Amino acid sequence: LCQRGRGGFALTEKGQHFLQQAIRVLSELNELERQSALLKGEHSGTICISTLDSIETETALSLPVVLRSFSDKFPNVHIKLIIRTPAEQLNGVLNNHIDLAIGSYNSRVHNIISEPLYREQHWLYCSDLHPMFFSRQLDKELISQCPLVTRSYWNTSDLRRRGFSKGSATVETVDAQLLLILSGKYIGYLPEHYAWPWIKENRLRVLLPNEFGFQSPFSAICKRGRSNEPYLKEFRNLLKKNTVARPKWSE
Repeated sequence: LCQRGRGGFALTEKGQHFLQQAIRVLSELNELERQSALLKGEHSGTICISTLDSIETETALSLPVVLRSFSDKFPNVHIKLIIRTPAEQLNGVLNNHIDLAIGSYNSRVHNIISEPLYREQHWLYCSDLHPMFFSRQLDKELISQCPLVTRSYWNTSDLRRRGFSKGSATVETVDAQLLLILSGKYIGYLPEHYAWPWIKENRLRVLLPNEFGFQSPFSAICKRGRSNEPYLKEFRNLLKKNTVARPKWSE
């Protein structure tokens, strides 16, 4: 099942297969335990919620209020809150490793129910160390040629739709993206709510908002067939109750 030696430890093909089967069995056991508790009318167990990073400053969704209200109603339910990329969220929901996810997804996926929540505003930013920061007249073509920091889950079509042919640096989190933008060597997109403190300190500047701004639709997703489970149903209702819809930005 495994190989050991000077090169380190590695699973064989059979070992990989065994590991995947073990993960599947454990997931099914957790699901069986959850269903058993529901049949008995017991409000216990674990609910796994996933979000994208930097969502804590989003004013369109009062997630702390949602979590508080859910805990008040189900005090014995253990909440597992994890940060994942959109692809990891989709895979986790399909495999029952994640019960409900909140994120932005480019396309619909079979066996997943998606419920629209709000639209997250994104602007293109440069820092006070970047040559564009003090420019009085900004040129779209010049901006599109600047080194751009992108996220690992953005593809080429995403970049071209925003007017860029490629990225010059790649990150997996918004925090890392901000660091590279603050270096003055890159421009990049950030959620408006996340960048606002840096705007107030005059450390960031929005570049041609009418040309480069866009909104990212956020949804709550869960696996088809599970949406009416008590915990998921309550969490989805709380999300809808505590979400403020934003008007669509004209792109």
